[in-house]
Amino acid sequence: MRGNLSNEIVSVKIEEGSKRPIALHEKSNFGKIEADSLNLSLIEACYLLEKGRLNIYEDDIECTIGYIIDLLKEQDNYAKYIVYRDLKDRGYVIKTGFKFGSEFRLYDRGRSPGHGHSDYLVKVIFENYNIDALDFASYIRVSHGVNKKLLLAIVDDDFDITYYNIEWTRP
Repeated sequence: MRGNLSNEIVSVKIEEGSKRPIALHEKSNFGKIEADSLNLSLIEACYLLEKGRLNIYEDDIECTIGYIIDLLKEQDNYAKYIVYRDLKDRGYVIKTGFKFGSEFRLYDRGRSPGHGHSDYLVKVIFENYNIDALDFASYIRVSHGVNKKLLLAIVDDDFDITYYNIEWTRP
């Protein structure tokens, strides 16, 4: 499949007779269908490129995986991509968690948007990041308020990930 990169979005045109972009959205929950295209975030597109399921072009020039990863690094989104890739490889459905103040919403295997609620909010933090106690409390409060668990993905300097499941407890 061919995707065209523009303004940090990769669009895959849905042409008559081509069901692949629709299937990618409906079966695997990638991107959003808008008009006649499947629009993917740069993180989703990078994952599909790395898995050999998508070719990305910018101004009719084919992009390499290195180029896309460099774009993610420039935007400080590489750690998010590493976490996204790890969770996707584990079989989870991942959607943006922006409106909840987190990077991702995570659906258990077999569940997806429209067929159940997400179980977790995923917050990606670098190991050497100083987190304020009030910020940490707000992450937990928001996740509890929307009936989700908070999954902290701590990324170290080698881009290894450690996950912490954070739950609200009342003394």
